[in-house]
Amino acid sequence: MARILDGRRLGRNMGPALRARIAALPRPPGLAVIRVGDDPASAVYVASKQKRAQRLGFHQESLHLPASTTQADLLAHVARLNDDDRIDGILVQLPLPGHIDATVVLDHIDPEKDVDGFHPENVGLLSQGRPRFVPCTPRGCMALLEDAGVELSGAHAVVVGRSNIVGRPMAMLLEKAHCTVTLCHSRTVDLAGHVGRADVLVAAVGRPEMIPGAWVKPGAVVIDVGINRLDDGRLVGDVEFGAAEARAAAITPVPGGVGPMTITMLMHNTVDSAERRLAGRSA
Repeated sequence: MARILDGRRLGRNMGPALRARIAALPRPPGLAVIRVGDDPASAVYVASKQKRAQRLGFHQESLHLPASTTQADLLAHVARLNDDDRIDGILVQLPLPGHIDATVVLDHIDPEKDVDGFHPENVGLLSQGRPRFVPCTPRGCMALLEDAGVELSGAHAVVVGRSNIVGRPMAMLLEKAHCTVTLCHSRTVDLAGHVGRADVLVAAVGRPEMIPGAWVKPGAVVIDVGINRLDDGRLVGDVEFGAAEARAAAITPVPGGVGPMTITMLMHNTVDSAERRLAGRSA
């Protein structure tokens, strides 16, 4: 059976080093989270992020705005936080209500406080191999691979899903680690064949068990980013876990794999930002 890549364990193990960095700062790192509307999943994600930040002693600002909030009002909140010296990271929880253009909002976040790594300036830096912020989920996936001792150089990595949040930055990070990368999507021909050749498989499509375990190459490492709730209440990933576990060398569980690492890396990105901003001020 595959080795289970436990994101909760890894996040706990990374805690002492992160706390030491926080203790060395002249003030607590500051994180602001904006949620618009009452999407239930967003409420759960935001609460998890805030709980972790509180345990680490962050300065926090939380804004829960009504679904009727206008785009202009939301941009005004972002502008205020951009100018707040106590805030090192700004996160606007997606999805936003349909009348708000998420791209416009994300583009207005100060790129030096864009701890999600979604601003085009930060995406450009990542594409050049000199990232300021790596998006939290891909960064967490890379940490899981590193912790597991996976040899990436020369490996064939297949990423299923091409979102700006996970798929595309994940492909860039794997390429930087000297993998040969195939980026698959909804129009990929012979998806089963591509998956079957993957030494490292990253599934990030948001469709429950879309990838049958029988497709997984024996001995592959499977990183399942998907988290999908079935009608019976169970949470499953984008990969059929049971059959994949029997074939893979290592696999992330759902839940408990990538999800906890996403939150851990948000904390790391915020501390990275605080260190940079405070060092620049004292220089």
